[in-house]
Amino acid sequence: MRTSRPARIGQYTALLAYLVFLAFPFLWLLSTAFKPPRELGSLHPTWIPADPTLGNFRQAFDEQPLLHAALNSLIAALGAAVIAVLIATPMAYVVARRRTRLAKAVTGWVVVSQAFPFVLLIIPLFLVLKNLRLINSVPGLVLVYVVWALPFALWMLAGYVRAVPPELEEAAAVDGAGRVRTLVSVTAPLLAPGIVATGLFAFITAWNEFFFALVLLKTPEKQTLPVVLTHFIGAEGVADLGPLAAAAFLATLPSLVVFALIQRRITGGMLTGAVKS
Repeated sequence: MRTSRPARIGQYTALLAYLVFLAFPFLWLLSTAFKPPRELGSLHPTWIPADPTLGNFRQAFDEQPLLHAALNSLIAALGAAVIAVLIATPMAYVVARRRTRLAKAVTGWVVVSQAFPFVLLIIPLFLVLKNLRLINSVPGLVLVYVVWALPFALWMLAGYVRAVPPELEEAAAVDGAGRVRTLVSVTAPLLAPGIVATGLFAFITAWNEFFFALVLLKTPEKQTLPVVLTHFIGAEGVADLGPLAAAAFLATLPSLVVFALIQRRITGGMLTGAVKS
């Protein structure tokens, strides 16, 4: 059924407005990062800096250990993404293929757990990490991020598993493959887009996370990038706007780069080449 021309124009207009809405914060952040102090204090701000400067970036690196904080964030984000995917993949396979009451209960609990606020979880997590002697450590933060990302990762991957035709697994069973061999050799390759998307979700969630890192990491050398960004705000709540914008712009780049590199895998057909000869 074809869409009329006015309807298409309305759709494209709405899409353009939505893209502008999404891009505005990033573009304004980029503009602010290159503005000198004189333009930052102007009563009539402009989109394009009249006298762009790299001074804000130099000042940001001079004032705070951004590279070390970025390394801590990278370790925590990559560790959480890899571990969450490794745990969630076999769990999702069982939940998707075993249509039992227990599997349905697990799925329901996963959905409900996403409504829990951070404040409700921080006290039990803090006590657990204290008993494990992982307070104020990056491995402890990785463990927290895995716990937080795992429910959604399980729910997300279970949907991808259900989209894989069971006939492929039955054919593998006829050929003599066991459950583990079927999961590794047949199902897992077909889940590549879902695994990549889930890993990306876990990575971005951990990279941008602030609350857990603020509570669990005390020493400056252990702090992650989102926590270090708050150091550009003074005791009276006055922000050093130029260096803050420069540091925040650099903090957003890894997520954008990761998504740009793997977006083809996410949007690619999940069952491409899944033909048993």
